[in-house]
Amino acid sequence: MKTIKVALAGAGAFGSKHLDGIKNIDGVEVISLVGRELGKTKEIAAKYGIDHVSTDLADSLAIKEVDAVILCTPTQMHAQQTMACLRAGKHVQVEIPMADKLEDAKAIVALQKSTGLVAMAGHTRRFNPSHQWVHQKIKSGEFNIQQMDVQTYFFRRTNMNALGQPRSWTDHLLWHHAAHTVDLFAHQCGSPVVKANAVQGPIHPTLGISMDMSIQLKAANGAICTLSLSFNNDGPLGTWFRYIGDTGTYLAKYDDLYNGKDEQIDVSKVAVSLNGIELQDREFFGAIQEGREPISSVSNVLACYQVLHDLEVQMGH
Repeated sequence: MKTIKVALAGAGAFGSKHLDGIKNIDGVEVISLVGRELGKTKEIAAKYGIDHVSTDLADSLAIKEVDAVILCTPTQMHAQQTMACLRAGKHVQVEIPMADKLEDAKAIVALQKSTGLVAMAGHTRRFNPSHQWVHQKIKSGEFNIQQMDVQTYFFRRTNMNALGQPRSWTDHLLWHHAAHTVDLFAHQCGSPVVKANAVQGPIHPTLGISMDMSIQLKAANGAICTLSLSFNNDGPLGTWFRYIGDTGTYLAKYDDLYNGKDEQIDVSKVAVSLNGIELQDREFFGAIQEGREPISSVSNVLACYQVLHDLEVQMGH
């Protein structure tokens, strides 16, 4: 099987997570790296043995050998860059969210259908071993969700990334962080969201975004979800998912899983890796090699963006 040659755009905190994951995947080679600052991008490229470096995605798309692109760029660039990749004939995986407007998400789906290329959104929660373990319990009929309680808490009163470095763009609680839970809830329930409510706190005077938000969801099968989000939370940081079901309670934090008695559950047999980002990348490359639709294809996650749009309208944006 021929090696998949990849360009990765966005040499920041999340781009490095993808590069670390790809190192463990056979038959894949990153040959081009795109970053905002040439000097820093060259340093990262040297660390991972990547020959081509640029500050312009168009340079990477012009390389004939590039088969696929992974976009870890700022949210506001995702939609246009995803469509540029598809128009250039490249398979594309775009980090969550694939767009910050419903109309752009729909345009991506339409373009993907017309090209037939693999286009996948990085809805990582579908791939974390903790959530996959719960998903398998649900599929086997051993567990049904009654309620999900989710807390997404960060301390972002200044515009910094996960490495504590200044950001060139503004993150968003609704279109980025809530997207993870809205999509995961419907995916785990196997049932669409039919009711959604949201309230938000004050808009930050300089960042221009709400720093606190509360969301309620109901699926067609009757399951409910309560999601609390904050950029004002001064630790502990991260996202916790509490699954309350008919046969048990489970708490997931990224790739780790615990039962309601705080006993850790072994998820090492769920997949070939314990790293959700690596598993996400494996799905992308597997879909390309096998000529199939990936689990989190842009079509499969589109319903999430309709819910986010409805919530944004409800909050008066």
